[in-house]
Amino acid sequence: MKLGTKLTLFNTISKLVIVVLFVLLLPTLIHNINRNYTDSWLRRQQDKVLKQVKLSGIDTYIKDGEGYGSYNALLKEEYVSMDVDSAGEDIDTIVNERRLVEGDTIQYRILSHNFKVGKQNYLLEIGKSIDTINETTIPLQSIAFEILLGMVLLTILADQFYSTYILRPLNKIIRTKLIGHKFPLRTPYRKVRTTTSDFEYLDISIHKMIQTIESTFQKEREFISNASHELMTPISILQSKIENMFGSEDITDEVKERLLELQRILNRLKSITKTLLLISQIENEQFLKEDKVNVAELLNDVHDEISIRLQQRNIGYETNVPPDWELVKVNKFLLFNLIFNLVNNAIKYNKEAGTITITGSIENKLRVIEIADTGIGISGEQLPHIFNRFKKFTRSLQQDSFGLGLPIVKSIADFHHITIEVSSEEGVGSKFKLIFPAEMN
Repeated sequence: MKLGTKLTLFNTISKLVIVVLFVLLLPTLIHNINRNYTDSWLRRQQDKVLKQVKLSGIDTYIKDGEGYGSYNALLKEEYVSMDVDSAGEDIDTIVNERRLVEGDTIQYRILSHNFKVGKQNYLLEIGKSIDTINETTIPLQSIAFEILLGMVLLTILADQFYSTYILRPLNKIIRTKLIGHKFPLRTPYRKVRTTTSDFEYLDISIHKMIQTIESTFQKEREFISNASHELMTPISILQSKIENMFGSEDITDEVKERLLELQRILNRLKSITKTLLLISQIENEQFLKEDKVNVAELLNDVHDEISIRLQQRNIGYETNVPPDWELVKVNKFLLFNLIFNLVNNAIKYNKEAGTITITGSIENKLRVIEIADTGIGISGEQLPHIFNRFKKFTRSLQQDSFGLGLPIVKSIADFHHITIEVSSEEGVGSKFKLIFPAEMN
C-alpha cells in the first residue's frame, strides 16, 4: 500500500472515530445546550417581570391577596404565576416539576424566585413545558450531524489533496530514480524539486547510490569484455599447438587421449569465453534492432541447427505458431540465440523420447511464444536463480556446466524488453513463456 494511501486511510479512520464519538455524545450535548438555553430564557423572563413590577407596582398582579397566574391557554407551553410567599425563605432555583393545569398534569422546567415589595415577600414562578424544550432536540441533532459530516468530508478531501501534494516529490523519486531507472545510466542527474528536506536528502542519497552501482556494473562489464578478449588469444594458441602435436609421428596413444581431453577442456573454455563476450556486448548495447523476422521461419532455422541432437535423443519437436507472425525492431542474430538456447536447454534436460512443444498465442493483445518440454523440471528452490550468471545447478548427473545459456537468454530478452515467465514441476517438465512488447508487432 502506498504511503499516501496509508495517510489518507489513517486520517479517514481517525475522523470516523471522532464522528462516532460525537454521535454518541450528541444527545447529551444537545440536551445540555437546550437546558442552558431554557434556563437563560427563564432568567430573562424573570428580569422582565421584576422590571414590570417595579414600574407598575405589585398591585397590577396581586389584588386583595389573590395570586396571579397566566399561561398559554391552547398548548399550555408556558406559564407565569405570582403569589404571596408565606414561608419567608430565600428561593432562587430552576428545577423540573409537574404542575396541574386545568386537569392536565404537565412537566415544566420551572424557575422559582422570591422577592420583596415593601415588607411583603412574594414568590415568582416561570415555567416552560419540557415537551416544548424536547421538540428542538431532534432537529438540532440532525443539523449538528449534517454539519459535522460535511466538515469531515471536506477535511478528508483536504487531507487527500495535501498528502498527494506533499508526497509528489517522493512519488517522482520512486518513479524516475528507482522504478524507471535502467542500467547503464544514459541520462544526466536531475534534481527533484521539493521543499521537504527529507526528500532532498533521499534524492541525493539515491543518486549517489546509483552512481556507485553504475560504476561497479561498468567495471564488471569492462572486466568481462577485456578478459574475454584476452583469453581468446592464448586459447587459440593452445588449440593450435595441440593440433600440431597430433601430427608428430612419435606420439603414443596414451598421449593422444590426454591431448583429446585437453582439447575438450579448451573447447569448453573457448565456448564460455565467447558466451561472456556476447553477454558483455549485449549489455553494452553494441547490437542494432533493425531486423524484421518471421517467427515460423526462425523456429525452422533453430530446428535445422539442432536437429541432429533431437535425433540422437529421439526427442519430438512440434511448433504451432501462425505462419504470418512477424516481429519488427529486433536483432535476428540475438533472437535466434535466445530461441536456440531455450530449445537447447529443453533437449539437454529432457527425457529420452520426450517432446518439445512451441506454441504461439495472444494474451492481453500481446504476442506470446511458449516453449514447453517434458524434461526433469526445475525445483522450486532453484527456479528464482536460473538466470543468475555462473550459478551452477545439479539438474542431471550427466550435466556439469556453468549454465550460461539462460543468462544469455535473459540478457537478450532484457535488450529487446521481452518479458520471461517460467513455470516448472520436477519430473514433469518446464515452460518458458516469452511475452513480446507491443512495439514489436
